[in-house]
Amino acid sequence: MENPHEAEQAVLLERIIKNVDKCNEAIMEMNHCIKEFLDSASAVHTSAELLSNYSRNVTYNLKAVNSMPKPV
Repeated sequence: MENPHEAEQAVLLERIIKNVDKCNEAIMEMNHCIKEFLDSASAVHTSAELLSNYSRNVTYNLKAVNSMPKPV
């Protein structure tokens, strides 16, 4: 004798499997997007460090020029 709920359980299990597959695909796409974001953020971080060093050097040189004695 067949289990009367077996067909319903099989349908539900199939739906669960499809939903898990969709969820897995979405998570993989999100991971890919996060990786691209982190790669671009790394480039922005490097640019920010360069600009910060440039600003610090400019400030140092301006102070050095202003502290020099004035010509007579």
